[in-house]
Amino acid sequence: MSQNKHAPTFVDLCAGCGGLSLGLMNAGWQGLFAVEKNGDAFKTLKFNLLGNRQTKFSWPIWLAETELALEDLTEKYAPNLTALRGQVDLLAGGPPCQGFSTFGRRRAHDPRNQVFRHYLKVVELLQPKMVLMENVRGIECPFKGKDAPVDGNGKPLNYAEIIKEALNNEYEVKSAIVQAKDYGVPQTRPRFILVGIKKNEVSEKMLSIEHFFGLLILRRRAFLESKGLSNTDPTVHYALSDLVRDGGILHDCIENPRFKQGAYGRQTSNYQRLMHGNMNGAIADSHRFAQHRPTTLEKFAWFLKRCTPGRKIEQGERGKYANKKHTVYVLHENQPAPTVTTLPDDMIHYSEPRILTVREMARLQSFPDWFEFKGKYTTGGDRRTKECPRYTQVGNAVPPLLAEAIGGALLDFKNSVAVTQK
Repeated sequence: MSQNKHAPTFVDLCAGCGGLSLGLMNAGWQGLFAVEKNGDAFKTLKFNLLGNRQTKFSWPIWLAETELALEDLTEKYAPNLTALRGQVDLLAGGPPCQGFSTFGRRRAHDPRNQVFRHYLKVVELLQPKMVLMENVRGIECPFKGKDAPVDGNGKPLNYAEIIKEALNNEYEVKSAIVQAKDYGVPQTRPRFILVGIKKNEVSEKMLSIEHFFGLLILRRRAFLESKGLSNTDPTVHYALSDLVRDGGILHDCIENPRFKQGAYGRQTSNYQRLMHGNMNGAIADSHRFAQHRPTTLEKFAWFLKRCTPGRKIEQGERGKYANKKHTVYVLHENQPAPTVTTLPDDMIHYSEPRILTVREMARLQSFPDWFEFKGKYTTGGDRRTKECPRYTQVGNAVPPLLAEAIGGALLDFKNSVAVTQK
């Protein structure tokens, strides 16, 4: 997609590797700039959306094309942001969600929970016409314990309520839980989506913000048809069958010849064809197969044979392989995948005793095959809090197809005319 001077503009905060930006651009929005503090994630975003593709930002000259924390943005560039008032149609972003997630250790004062305050500071400086925030549905769950946030009456608050309250003075705000699978993404991935429109931008002719999510649902069928996708739930096999290892052509990994890397097979579904585009069966980026130990292969084969696919394997079902790991799934080939996380060993392939490759996880997230990932594949130990390897970049991303559907609905809403109630 080439730059369009007349297209509505957006800024993406906590942009990660670029899933939300890519989806908004595909829907017709023009990116101004994106902010991401992790170097590897920003390297992926920059490679795909800044220099090597037609889909690009119109980056301001005062902002270096490099990683940047939100607090540094507001401290160093406050005058530049203020100067952009009136030029930004949408401030989008997905502040870190790990502290809210019900899959992890929920702590009320996890530092990552506070990043949204910097998002709100950017809202104050930029005064965008609309806001969009994406997060896990756990952001709507109150925290417990003496340190949990409460209102003036001592009632426990969740962070979704805190954010809405902070925006309510200047924005009309609405939120809902949206299922990614409803918009062509082959995983369930329920997500908290918040949208708001500046009160002084609201006209009598516009639909109320209360109607936005109804509009998103109404556009669903047409959106799927425009992508050549069906109205039924997408499945794992439908997404990944051209990436299997068994019977495929293997190559020495480009980055590390000790590993094997797969090539694309023949695309057999509309979703695969949509993701593959005109790649013409090339070696698949980031489709590096793990080198599992024999004992790990044995364990995965045991799970494949004995455990029900498509649902979490409980500790009592793991036999001699019971451990402290919270989540393990064998994927069900005829169902959508569960939520893709940052941990590759949360999911076992539906027909092969192995974890998924980065490319396969990217397919489940609806990243197109031309989109390349940069940096390490994995990391561990204390480095997990500082580094953002490829698996983490994919797991943290907003699915581009979902972002595109939301972006299209935002454009329709922006141009909407209120329907007279009979």
